[in-house]
Amino acid sequence: MNSLPPVPSARAVCYACANEARFDDLPPRERVAHDTHWRVAHSFTSALPGWLVLLPRRHVTAVHDLSDSEAAALGGWQVGASRALREVTGCAKTYVAQFAEADGFAHVHFHIVPRAAELPAAQRGPGVFELLHGPRRGRVSAEQADEIALALRAHL
Repeated sequence: MNSLPPVPSARAVCYACANEARFDDLPPRERVAHDTHWRVAHSFTSALPGWLVLLPRRHVTAVHDLSDSEAAALGGWQVGASRALREVTGCAKTYVAQFAEADGFAHVHFHIVPRAAELPAAQRGPGVFELLHGPRRGRVSAEQADEIALALRAHL
């Protein structure tokens, strides 16, 4: 009988922790703003400019496992990011959602999504997630995400 733990598959590697491990080398889109407990990044699969992801800087897979300090800072980050998105994108409101269920993305993370006034009704509410994993050619480019990140950083 093999007593060694199974080697995790490449799909099981935590994307957030892998980025945290190279924090100093992250581009602006992966390091919009941060503090001791949280890091804000721009989504890399979104067709919606300004789609942010708020991540704890340590590995945690459930909201109830956040430390008291992480929990105390969470609301400030959600509101601050929402305000910055309003200033930078002119969005009518923001959505905040948390699931953390996909392979490699079980690390707690909150989507902070700018909802433009002109967003079609079918893409409002949960329908906005249609804009998260569309075709590559429709996604926000790395260059555009970096520009947005730097503009947001000035407000955060």
